[in-house]
Amino acid sequence: MNSQLIEQLNIHLGANGLPYNIPIHPNLVHLTLGLFIIGVTFDIVGVFFPWEKWAFKFLALSVERARLFDVGWYNMVASATITFFTVAAGFYEMFLATPAPNTKSAWGLQAMETMMWHGIGGLILLALIVAMTFWRGWQRYVSCKNADKQVKWNYLVAGVTIMFLMYIHGTLGAQLAADFGVHNTADSLLQMGQDLKAGLGDGN
Repeated sequence: MNSQLIEQLNIHLGANGLPYNIPIHPNLVHLTLGLFIIGVTFDIVGVFFPWEKWAFKFLALSVERARLFDVGWYNMVASATITFFTVAAGFYEMFLATPAPNTKSAWGLQAMETMMWHGIGGLILLALIVAMTFWRGWQRYVSCKNADKQVKWNYLVAGVTIMFLMYIHGTLGAQLAADFGVHNTADSLLQMGQDLKAGLGDGN
């Protein structure tokens, strides 16, 4: 956003261009990713459980197939819940972003293009994660309620596909920080010609 428009908000921004020291969005992103990936992974392990019993027995681990599917379900619910906050924090921090205007990312995109696709991608992923959670719940409590396998193959394929989309989307977010210096404290201090040690609070 234009720096003059940001000034109209009448909030004090730090060296990272935010009213707080540590960006919230990148931290919530890792919760979204971790919970979703763990959820799908445990469902995959649950599906292949009959072929994995020997491994658990060799490791002296007492594992029940139903508990693996429990982990998959509850992680998916948690991922869908936290992603609303992830997207909200992302848009708030994007509105306060003042990226380098004359720079291109490693993918050849300019700052506004990268932010636009990252924002749209975030909304699409939110919709996909919520849809996957409803689909997972339908299988758990309705369509596969009495089955040994609590999920179907097309659900797992969809989950792995979304993981790939997350990789692409996450790369755009990383480029915003690395290539355009968005909410990057060290990059902002260098642009302002300030000393990094002083700006980052080095006590030496």
